[in-house]
Amino acid sequence: MDTEARRRLLITIAVMSSTIMQVLDTTIVNVALPHMQGQLGATRDQISWVLTSYLVASGIFMPLTGYFTDRLGQKRYLMLSIGGFVISSALCGLSTNIPEIVFFRLTQGVFGAALVPLSQSIMVNTYPLEQRGKAMAIWGMGVMIGPILGPSLGGYLTEVLSWRWTFYINVPVGILSLLLTWRVIPETHPRLRRMDWTGFMLMGLTIGATQYVLDRGNEDAWFSSNTILLLTLVAALGFIGFIAHAIRAKEQAIFRLGIFHDRNFTTASLLITVFGLGLYGTALVQPLMLEGLLSYPALTTGLVMAPRGLASMISMMIVGKLIARVDARILIGFGILLASAGAWVMTFYNLDISLFWSIWPIVLQGFGMGLIFVPMSTVAFSSLPPQDSAEAAGLFSLLRTIGSSIGISIVSTVQTRQTQIAWNQLGGHIKATNPATHQYLRGLGLHTYSPAAPSVLQHLLVRQADMAGYLDAFYLITWGFLIMLPLVLFMRRVNLKSASA
Repeated sequence: MDTEARRRLLITIAVMSSTIMQVLDTTIVNVALPHMQGQLGATRDQISWVLTSYLVASGIFMPLTGYFTDRLGQKRYLMLSIGGFVISSALCGLSTNIPEIVFFRLTQGVFGAALVPLSQSIMVNTYPLEQRGKAMAIWGMGVMIGPILGPSLGGYLTEVLSWRWTFYINVPVGILSLLLTWRVIPETHPRLRRMDWTGFMLMGLTIGATQYVLDRGNEDAWFSSNTILLLTLVAALGFIGFIAHAIRAKEQAIFRLGIFHDRNFTTASLLITVFGLGLYGTALVQPLMLEGLLSYPALTTGLVMAPRGLASMISMMIVGKLIARVDARILIGFGILLASAGAWVMTFYNLDISLFWSIWPIVLQGFGMGLIFVPMSTVAFSSLPPQDSAEAAGLFSLLRTIGSSIGISIVSTVQTRQTQIAWNQLGGHIKATNPATHQYLRGLGLHTYSPAAPSVLQHLLVRQADMAGYLDAFYLITWGFLIMLPLVLFMRRVNLKSASA
């Protein structure tokens, strides 16, 4: 291995270890929330802030990646982010009550916000253009596999050790990444850049209000809640104000809107926003169905979800080799069809599905996602100048985060409401005058006047209604993938070999 290849390998290990560490934290604590709720004496509403606080903080600070990279240099800023993230993780594990863990999750989000966009920017600038598909395949593995494998690892650590280890696991990984960053990451010269405080406050107000609405909307019945209505208005006014200010400030804005003049970057940004619905929607619905309806233990649920990440890894390795020879738009389109096919198969689930039927649609979907993510990330940066890469990566990651939040909220709302509708529809047929009711109870050795009959029928109704809600959620995810197809047509073809030459 020559010196240049060895340098690239060490840089890749350094930035990818920090990336995986950060994206794992978006999902690794999900399966541990019930354990945390019991030990910390929290209500269901309070414990949800363990997730929300992290997402809000990282969402607000993610677009500042370009600013802090210019002011501090990429090496200093990366080391500061890793160090702060590791310390915050340790403090999260040591927390003894809800206010403490929410505060430390906020600081975790602040320091971790730049890890994903900075790693993408460094990977883009480290590899030549003809190898950028390979670089984005490696980066994509970390970004995609982290959220997918998070529940598996979180379930294992929670059952074998304790929920605190979902945070402690970041400490050794973070120290390794920090040492490698100090040794191998090249420094960039700091550039004088004025902080756009007005833009920052407007952006923070918009993202914070939007994230709260998306996270709490379903539980608070959306616009029947005055709080949700008010914060939606705040988010809309903040967004309009931010756009108006950015147009007026031009080069002095917190990030340049001119980046969106690049058609490939804009189209890829729209795709990654919609992509979040399928990626995180399935990651939300599938574990709930497996644990709640099929009674899988947390560890088993994590293991069932793991093949999706492995399939994504395989397809990313394949597409990393193909992307220099095959039109990226074809790869993305084929990946969309595979991912939507996997989600469509899930709409045929029932309460008696086998373990095999739980797994193979997830594998198909994961393979398709890998085909989508790598070409999409490669094309997004194919025609941007290197000096815009950090800023563009921050925006790209922000839109991925917001898209994921929107996807989770939409899927949760559809699942909840369709479950209620199914409950009403199915419940209308459960009555003493219906022969099917007598036949079902007779098979269990019961009659309509048996004391146990109401509870048996109630249990059956709840399970069937829940399954109907999950199936409608899978229908939504299927269409979410298919909606991406027309957007692919707006991409310009990029020939990586000729572009490099």
